[in-house]
Amino acid sequence: MLTTIELRWFYPGTIPTKIEEWFPQNCSPEKRADWYLYAPKSDYLGIKLRQERLEVKWRKAELGVLNFGELIEGKAEKWGKWMCSDSTGESFQPATVFGNSTWVNVQKVRRLQYYQILSDSSVQAVSSNESIDNGCGVEITQLLIQEQSWWSLALEAFGEDSYLLENLHLIASRVFNNYKGTQLIAVNSYAYPHWIELILGKATDY
Repeated sequence: MLTTIELRWFYPGTIPTKIEEWFPQNCSPEKRADWYLYAPKSDYLGIKLRQERLEVKWRKAELGVLNFGELIEGKAEKWGKWMCSDSTGESFQPATVFGNSTWVNVQKVRRLQYYQILSDSSVQAVSSNESIDNGCGVEITQLLIQEQSWWSLALEAFGEDSYLLENLHLIASRVFNNYKGTQLIAVNSYAYPHWIELILGKATDY
């Protein structure tokens, strides 16, 4: 199981130009389509098919609201993730769930930058193929779901469990130091299961 601490925001529309310009320009966009299982009122559970792999995420804890300067306010959550693949290619095929109303297709164009935390607590940008003990991924993603355009900005800290929150703080403080984009507020800060619930119009208590 992989354990992470995440900050994530969702907004309707396209990624604002100022955020596009703020994000590292060396990150190439990655296009893909993920299928999410809709589980009503279960924003603590995420199940998706991604590139012929099944991923299950379970929220282990809600860690409250974090602030980074005047423009950044988000809800930190601790998640556990399990990944299952089939080398035969017989399982976890998107065609299996296509047309099933309990699964929703999300088209994504994502740019991702990884950061490594060194032994002296300094932060270094690294490529995605480097091995990192303690670090964080920062991503911006353009989303298309049920013909609606949304965008998301997220940080996902990983590494030794006792350092996860510290890792998030170190990276967030670094990347938001020169942030001048759209204000990010806690009411728009949540994970994919909550967002799926909102999009499908089933949320009655948020």
